[in-house]
Amino acid sequence: MTDHSATVNLFESPFPMRGNLAKREPAWVAQWQQQQRYQKLRQKAAGRPKFILHDGPPYANGDIHIGHAVNKILKDIIIRSKTLAGFDAPYVPGWDCHGLPIEVMVEKLHGKDMPAAKFRELCREYASEQIARQKQDFIRLGVIGDWDKPYLTMDYQTEADTVRTLGEIYKAGYLYRGEKPVQYCLDCASSLAEAEVEYKDKVSHAIDVAYPVQDMGALAKAFGLPEITGEAFAVIWTTTPWTLPASQAVSVGADIVYQLVDTNRGLLIVAKDLAESVLERYGCSGSPVLAETNGAKLENLLLKHPFLERDIPVLNGDHVTTDAGTGLVHTAPAHGLEDYFVCLQYGIKLINPVDAKGHYFPSVERVAGMNVWEANPVIISWLAENGLLLCENKIEHSYAHCWRHKTPLIYRATPQWFIGMDKAGAKGQTLRNTALKAVDDTEFFPAWGRARLQAMIEDRPDWVVSRQRYWGTPMTFFAHKETGELHPDSASLLEQVAQRIEQGGINAWFEMDKSELLSPEDCDQYDKLPDTMDVWFDSGSTHFSVLKQRNELAWPADLYLEGSDQHRGWFQSSMLTGCATLGRAPYKQLLTHGFVVDQNGRKMSKSVGNVVAPQEVYNEFGADILRLWTAATDYSGELAISKEILKRVTESYRRIRNTLSFLFANLTDFNPMEHAVPQADMVEIDRYALVLARKLQEKVAGEYYPRYAFHLAVKDIVHFCSEDLGAFYLDILKDRLYTTKTDGHARRSAQTALYHITRSLVLLMSPILCFTAEEAWELIGGGSEDSVLYHTWHDFPSMPAASETELLNKWAVVREARAVVNAAIEPLRADKTIGSSLQADVVLTAPESHFAALETLGAELRFVLLVSKVALREGAELAAAVSPSTAQKCPRCWHYVDEMGADGVCGRCADNIGGQGEQRDYS
Repeated sequence: MTDHSATVNLFESPFPMRGNLAKREPAWVAQWQQQQRYQKLRQKAAGRPKFILHDGPPYANGDIHIGHAVNKILKDIIIRSKTLAGFDAPYVPGWDCHGLPIEVMVEKLHGKDMPAAKFRELCREYASEQIARQKQDFIRLGVIGDWDKPYLTMDYQTEADTVRTLGEIYKAGYLYRGEKPVQYCLDCASSLAEAEVEYKDKVSHAIDVAYPVQDMGALAKAFGLPEITGEAFAVIWTTTPWTLPASQAVSVGADIVYQLVDTNRGLLIVAKDLAESVLERYGCSGSPVLAETNGAKLENLLLKHPFLERDIPVLNGDHVTTDAGTGLVHTAPAHGLEDYFVCLQYGIKLINPVDAKGHYFPSVERVAGMNVWEANPVIISWLAENGLLLCENKIEHSYAHCWRHKTPLIYRATPQWFIGMDKAGAKGQTLRNTALKAVDDTEFFPAWGRARLQAMIEDRPDWVVSRQRYWGTPMTFFAHKETGELHPDSASLLEQVAQRIEQGGINAWFEMDKSELLSPEDCDQYDKLPDTMDVWFDSGSTHFSVLKQRNELAWPADLYLEGSDQHRGWFQSSMLTGCATLGRAPYKQLLTHGFVVDQNGRKMSKSVGNVVAPQEVYNEFGADILRLWTAATDYSGELAISKEILKRVTESYRRIRNTLSFLFANLTDFNPMEHAVPQADMVEIDRYALVLARKLQEKVAGEYYPRYAFHLAVKDIVHFCSEDLGAFYLDILKDRLYTTKTDGHARRSAQTALYHITRSLVLLMSPILCFTAEEAWELIGGGSEDSVLYHTWHDFPSMPAASETELLNKWAVVREARAVVNAAIEPLRADKTIGSSLQADVVLTAPESHFAALETLGAELRFVLLVSKVALREGAELAAAVSPSTAQKCPRCWHYVDEMGADGVCGRCADNIGGQGEQRDYS
C-alpha cells in the first residue's frame, strides 16, 4: 500500500506545548531589560491620550509577599491593557521609605547609641537595600515600568516636595497645634495614624467605682427631694482603671433618666435603663428607688475624686449612652477624645499624668514611675481600700492595637500637629465637606468601596500628622518658644528649607542652625520643630511630589489601586492632601482588591504553615501561572491560593497554550502578505470563526479590561479556546487543514482565519500572560525585537453587520445540530460499535426552523458533523439516527467512502494531492 503520509499537511509547531516557564522566564526578563522595552514603548506611545495609574508605594522592608505580587500584577495588567487600547500609560513604581519599622531594624542591626545623622544615614542605606531586593522580584513577575527611575519617598526632591505639600496645607488654613488625646503606642513612643491601628480582642479589668457626692443639698434639689441624709455616690463603670488618676469629671446624658437608689452600699445614682443590671451586679437587687431626674438637672453637681484630692464636676455630654455600664461616664480628657471635647466645652484644662513612655509622672501618688498596665491592680486595690470599688471583673472586648507591635494602645494627650477635618480653611470650606464631595466624584471598583470610604471620612477625627521620630520628613516650621505659634513668615521660610532639602535631604533641616534663616531677634523667640511627619503624609503627598513633578505623568491620576485596608490608609491620606491643597481627590477612580488567604479562607501565617511565597510560585510554576491565578480570581473578595489551586490554574494555562501550539503548527507555511484570502472569498465557517473571535475581542478588550473585570476576561478566553475553537472550529478544521491541497483556496482560507484569530488571541491574553504572549508574538509579529506592547488591539477584516447576524444565526443552528449528532454517536462509541465519528452514517431530522440553514451546507454538512455520510430529512424535531458505515476507510483522510481510487485513496484526496484541490464553500 502506498504511504500517503508525506502528502498530509502536518507540521511541527514552533510553539512547544510545554511552556517550561520557570526556567525560561528569567532569560526573557533579561532580554526585555537589555532591549529597553519600557523606554521604547514610551517613544512609541508619545502623543497618545494619557492614562495614569499612580503606584501606591510598598514599604521598603523585607521581601515581597503574595499580597505585594497580587497588587503589582493587577497594576501591570491594567497598564498593559491600556497600552493596547491606544493610551500612553507610563508606570512609575514607588517605595515608602521613612518610618518606624526601618528605625527598629537599624536599631537591631547597629544599636541605638549613635548620632542622629548617622542613624538617618543607616536608615537610608537599609531602605535602599530592601528596595533593590523587592525590585528584582517585581521585575521577575513581568511587571513593566520605569524601574531605573522609580520614585522613593526618601529621594531628596521628593522629601522637599513633601515639605512643600505641608506648606500648602498650612497656607490653606487646615494645620493647627493641639494637645488633645491621640492613639499612642508605648512601644513606638509615638502617636499613630488611623491606618496604623488595628483592632483585636483584649482582656481588661472592668470596674464599677463610686464617686462621693460633695453637696447633698444640691443633690436633693436635683432629684426634687426636700433633703437627703447619708452618703450618696455617682457610679461609673470603666475598662481602663489606669486612667482614673486623670479623671476630671463625670459625664451624664442630659435627656437620660437617672434614679437615686437606696442600697446597702449607700445612695447610688445610676441610669434608670441600666439600674436593674447594675444593682444585680452589686448584689443590691430590689433596693428602693427614692427619686428620678434627668441628666440636665445633675449638671455641675460636685463630686469627689475616689482617691485624689480633686473636685469632680458632673457634665452633660452627647457621647453618653445607656448601651452598657451605669449611664455615667468617668471623664479623663487626657485619655479620651470624647472626654477631651466635653471638657473643652466646659473650659476644663486637661491634666495628663502619663509620660511618653507610658509611665506616671513622679507627682502621681502610689503609681509614680509605674507603667500604666502595671498600675491597674494597684489602682483597683486603692479603690477597695477607700471602700469605693463596687464591683470588679474581667471582660474580653475589641481593643485598639499597634499594627506593628501588636500591643494595646492608649489614648494620651500630647502636643501634636493636626490637620483639622472640621476647620474652615482659607476658602471657607471644611476639609471634611471637600473630601465627601471628592468621594461623590470618584468612581469605585468594586462599587461598595464608595460607602466604605465615605463612612471613614464622615467619622474620622482630625489627622495627627506629627511624629516623634528620627527617620522621617521633618515638619520644617519655626514655633514661638512661649506661645507655640508658627513664625509669621513660615511659608517663605519653608520654601527656603525645601530648597536646601533638595540638595542635601532631610539632614539639611536637622543639621541646620536656625540662625542661618532667622534674625538674631527671632532666634531668641523661635525654635525649630523637632517633629517628623506621619509616613502616611509622605505617601499621601506623592500625587504632588511625583505626579506633578515628572513630565511623563499627569495630575490627577486616572486610577489608584491598592488593598482594601487602604481606605483607611493611602486612599484617604491622598484624598485629604489633595482636597486640602487642590480642592479635589488626586484620582478619578479607586480600585480595591481583597487579601490573599489559603484554600480554607485562613489568613497567611508562618505559624500555621500556610504561607505561599511568590518566589516559590514563580520558581516552581512560572510567573505567568501566578499572573493567571491573580487575573482569574475575583479580587473584589478574598483571593484563595494553594498548591492545589495553582495546579488547577495550570490546567487552564495548558488549554490556552495547547490552542496556541495548534494554531502556530498550522500557520508554519502561511505568509499573510502572500497567502491571505479576502474576507468576502473565505469559506463560510472561517468567516463565522472570525466573527466569534472579534466578538470575544470586543467583550474582553472593550468591556472587561476597561472595567477591570479580569476574571471574566480569563473565563471567556479559556472558554473560547476550549469550546469555540477546540471543541468546534478547530475540530472541524483539521480535515481541511491536513488533507486539502497545501496552497489551495480551502486551506489558505482556513489559515487566514487562524492568522487573525491567533493575533487577536495573543494580544488579548498578553496583559495577563505577558511571558507566553511575548513568546508567541515573536512567531507572529516582528521577531525578537518586536513586542505585543508596541501594538494595539487586532484589526479584524470588516464585515457588514447584517452578514454577521446572518452568520451567527445560521451557525448557531448548525452547532445545535452537531451537538445532537454527537450525543447520538456517543453510545455507539462507548460500546465499541464504532471508533471514530467518521465511521458513522447519520440520518439527521430537522424541523423547518433548522432545516433550511442545514440544507445550505449541502454535501459539506458531513464535514461539520465529522461523519462520512449524512442524510438530511425534514421532521418535527431535531434528532439523529446513527449506524456504522459499511464503506471503505480512506487511509489518507480516514473518511469512509463507497469507492477508492486506483492509487488507494478516495477521489477527494486524489484531487488534493495531484489535482486542482477540492472546493470548499461552507466548511
